[in-house]
Amino acid sequence: MLLEGKLHPELKSGGQRVKANLNVGFVGNPNCGKTTLFNAYTGAKLKVANWPGVTVEKKEGAMRYHDNTFKLVDLPGTYGLSSYTMEEQLTRQYILGDEVDVIIDVADASNLERNLYLTLQLIELGKPVVLALNMMDIVTERGMEIDMHRLPEMLGIPVIPVSARHKTGLDILMHAVAHHKENKVPVTEHQHKSGDNYFKHEKYVMVYSDEIEERIDIIKAMLKKKYPDLKNTRWHAIKILENDREIREEYPLNTEGITDKKYEKAIINEKYDFIQEIIEEVMVNRNEKAALTDKVDKYLTSNIFGIPIFLGIMALVFFLTFTIGDVLKGWMEYFLSAISDKTGLLLDLAGAGTISKSLIIEGIIGGVGGILSFLPNIFILFLALAFLEDSGYMSRVAYVMDGIMGKIGLSGRAFIPMLLGFGCTVPAVLASRALENPKDKLRTILVTPFMSCSARLPIYVMFSHLFFGNFAMLAAFSMYVLGIVIAILAAYIMKKISKESNTGNLLIELPEYKKPNKRTISIYVWEKVKDYITRAGTTIFVASVIIWALLNFGPSGYTKEMSESFGSYIGKFITPIFKPTGLGQWQVVLSLISGIAAKEVVVSSITVLCQGNVSGVLTAMGFGPLNAYALMAFCLLYVPCAASIVIIRKETNSAKWTLVSVMMQLSVAYIVATIIYQVGSLVL
Repeated sequence: MLLEGKLHPELKSGGQRVKANLNVGFVGNPNCGKTTLFNAYTGAKLKVANWPGVTVEKKEGAMRYHDNTFKLVDLPGTYGLSSYTMEEQLTRQYILGDEVDVIIDVADASNLERNLYLTLQLIELGKPVVLALNMMDIVTERGMEIDMHRLPEMLGIPVIPVSARHKTGLDILMHAVAHHKENKVPVTEHQHKSGDNYFKHEKYVMVYSDEIEERIDIIKAMLKKKYPDLKNTRWHAIKILENDREIREEYPLNTEGITDKKYEKAIINEKYDFIQEIIEEVMVNRNEKAALTDKVDKYLTSNIFGIPIFLGIMALVFFLTFTIGDVLKGWMEYFLSAISDKTGLLLDLAGAGTISKSLIIEGIIGGVGGILSFLPNIFILFLALAFLEDSGYMSRVAYVMDGIMGKIGLSGRAFIPMLLGFGCTVPAVLASRALENPKDKLRTILVTPFMSCSARLPIYVMFSHLFFGNFAMLAAFSMYVLGIVIAILAAYIMKKISKESNTGNLLIELPEYKKPNKRTISIYVWEKVKDYITRAGTTIFVASVIIWALLNFGPSGYTKEMSESFGSYIGKFITPIFKPTGLGQWQVVLSLISGIAAKEVVVSSITVLCQGNVSGVLTAMGFGPLNAYALMAFCLLYVPCAASIVIIRKETNSAKWTLVSVMMQLSVAYIVATIIYQVGSLVL
């Protein structure tokens, strides 16, 4: 029996209150399938994605196991138990407390080497740990095997193979949890060659070199003397030796002469040395797969070829988006046109009035339909991005861009939120939480909206097709390149103003390449398409009705003359400001204002404003390819959607920096569009 939702230690079941007798914490690296496994037990509808930082708060649920009720807690993904990022802090604080009884360490079996670093840290905590090897089906697909007898011997904890996606191994995992809750000291059978002190510390899974072990013993003795009630003095001694700020502040010691140098790097290296020993013993056929990945990465992560290959791949994505997407778009337009015609006939038969018919046909169907016609292009774009992401390539892009990010004063990790900006600005801004430096985070938030989100694609498709003909794909693709360039340039200028150097380097997993999973891709694409359709039925629907009302009502009431409408007066009042940018048409200006609600609204608004004949109406006003390119650039760079502004306010916790973000983007958009139009007018 499954119990869903956020529950307290006493949980309701069938009208009775049942006390949870075991608290189980789900811990794991980002991207390991931890949340999917948690969902398999609780039925909770939590967000599942392939980028770090998606779970930013702990989620709770419960399940029945025989006569017991287990409280399950899904903690944020983390690569380790340091305290650098918000995710690491929340996870560490929870599992250090007394609330958790058993830790389920969810590991991606297909990337075991990277995942075991967290496993060793969890074991050192001294709490019961059960290792859940997820994605075992992927291991099999890659032709590799894991020795399931040797691995638990070397780690001293239960190791259970599971597949969260196929819901296999779940009962066995909970059986192990129920019977392992009292086993806090792992029993190991391995020969980890660390030095003479190995046999003195052989009860521990991770034994360090003599130099480090001697210092751990000294610090342990000091902790026991000064803090006699402290649990697991070995783990605290290791963190003090690593110069962990929080532990040192909470348990101050005079370690002068003991921590005579920095040991953090040495401890990390020795952990990875031991992990390498484990991998060599338990992984079969791994070397062949790693060799193939290394051969491919020789080119894809090359300092010379990496960026050109990335731009070439993105160009191919846009070629597919335009060629295949446009064929499907034609069918969609035909379908929407048929709906409009049939609706008109039905309204005539029903005796609908002029205002009602105009609202439904021109306002709602014209506005919302104008957005839905681009759904095929959006679908192809996200399908291509899903393939790149699930294959393991997108991690390489962040790695390749690390050098450039360092030169502009940002951590290489900052390019991850910027990459997410290709999809949507909202999760991209949220992903900036992974940056440990507050100033790094702020600068990343300020430049991320310059990345071209999917909501802008309909604008590019419409205007590039109308004004650039055979060069439509190139014109649209250039917007994505321009967005990256402007973001990098803005970050560089901010670095010069603040006079700060780079605050950190990129540490990111480069997983082995794999065949994209159909289910993962389908979930990814469906979530994006559903979001697009939802906005078409909500925000864009409301915006289309408002635009229709502004165009069909004026001081004298209902009117068919747009020049006498409120929309015309508003647009014409603001238009002089936009003339230097080449956007001196009131229809265009009014569309840009409406685009603050959601960028797709620019398309629906201009469609309604031009009564479906965008090319004819704008061309008659002298609007040509140069104006269209300036408009696309302005839409790329100006204020993000209302939802993004709200998130920026929340993440910066500052109205001042939110206003700075809005004004900076407006200024940059205005300057760039003006340069494009004025310089273009001189050249062309």
